[in-house]
Amino acid sequence: MKMKSDTIIGPLEITDTGIEGKGVGRWEGKVIFVKGAVPGDTVMARVKRSKSSLADAELSELIKSSDHRTPAFCKHFGVCGGCKWQHLSYHAQLQFKQKYVEENIRRIGGIETLFLPIVPSPMQRYYRNKLEYTFADKRWLTEFSGERPKEHIPGLGFHVPRRFDKVLDIERCFLQDETGNAIRNFVKELALKNKWEFYDPKHRRGWLRNLMIRNTIGGEWMVVLIVNEGNDENREILLSALLRAFPFITSLQYIINTKSNDSFTDLETQVFSGRDFIEENMEGLRFRIGAKSFYQTNPHQALRLYQVTREMAGLQGHETVYDLYTGTGTIAQFVAQRASKVVGIEYVERAIEDAKANAKLNNIHNVHFYAGDMKEVLNDALVERHGAPHVIITDPPRAGMHEDVVRKMMEMHPQRIVYVSCNPSTQARDLAILNEKYRSLKVQPVDMFPHTDHVESVALLEKRED
Repeated sequence: MKMKSDTIIGPLEITDTGIEGKGVGRWEGKVIFVKGAVPGDTVMARVKRSKSSLADAELSELIKSSDHRTPAFCKHFGVCGGCKWQHLSYHAQLQFKQKYVEENIRRIGGIETLFLPIVPSPMQRYYRNKLEYTFADKRWLTEFSGERPKEHIPGLGFHVPRRFDKVLDIERCFLQDETGNAIRNFVKELALKNKWEFYDPKHRRGWLRNLMIRNTIGGEWMVVLIVNEGNDENREILLSALLRAFPFITSLQYIINTKSNDSFTDLETQVFSGRDFIEENMEGLRFRIGAKSFYQTNPHQALRLYQVTREMAGLQGHETVYDLYTGTGTIAQFVAQRASKVVGIEYVERAIEDAKANAKLNNIHNVHFYAGDMKEVLNDALVERHGAPHVIITDPPRAGMHEDVVRKMMEMHPQRIVYVSCNPSTQARDLAILNEKYRSLKVQPVDMFPHTDHVESVALLEKRED
């Protein structure tokens, strides 16, 4: 039976966490997902949407506060789409992420294995090395500000969830080093002072569109301004002023985007000052990161994730390793020194170009990279050229692997498979297929994104002797 929208239900005890970091409780046989609630809370909840067996709701009144509840540290919490678990203690976040991995592997995969304790992130704030902001001619006016909706109040920040045309103006973000906040606020204040037009996505007009800020552990900074066409003089003014205010910027670039969408991977990047890349260092390996490059956004924890992967691979120096979904080849190069040969495959051609360039930069000669659809590239011809793999490392996107790829892996009979996943549910689905010929020895959860419900999971599989 459906509940009417805006119906208040409760008292409702929150016992778990669910999709998008919402609290989970049960009411009259329904599973209720409550935005703003955490396990241990007792709440009154306002129903927003209802189906036969579940409903979406939001916290209406907090009757009893959970021992896990903690004050949110960001003023934008609850409106911005990020950091949805700020009100949940970090210790509790790790507990629920551990539970989430274990439940998915057992329930979906039907697999019992050794679950190692989750690896916490050494930094819970300022851990990201990349943020992308959007200019909007009409910023989202939050309910806590006391403001009434008006027209043409520009903003620079993040999209409000499920609203392509509304941007929450950000004053301070706790995801990236404070220098990032200073750069963003400088650009916004200069734009407002000069009355430059912020973009209007509905009518496709306005000059300023996006701002991307990247940095490295070593202190290098990249700033990329994305604008509509025209206003060359204003672009010169803005970028010159930015460079004077922040002379340490390693790479200052701009992109002209006249398309209806914000993607810029197909557009030309122009260097205004410095290099067209910044450089990250990981265990002595150098990785050049361009405006369009993929690189793990939590670099401190990425090192630990790669160390876990390498440890599970158990390389002795003689093995041929296949690195599937290699991206820019970071894992491939990370394990190359302990292998005879590494073959990396990725469907994004630009990523493979970056992988080859970084391998050359690092003077690594035993890696071979291929771009193309995994189902087509991972074939008998590849095995004939490079030999069958002793170890396969796979790090697919959230959707997991196509079943044809999973079965092709089994046909190659590697001794070990290391499966790195950002989605334990699709990982569990693939492990269930692999279970025909491989047994799961252990699973290691890794927290890459504090204050979110996302978690990485690394599984080690070994070929069954029979």
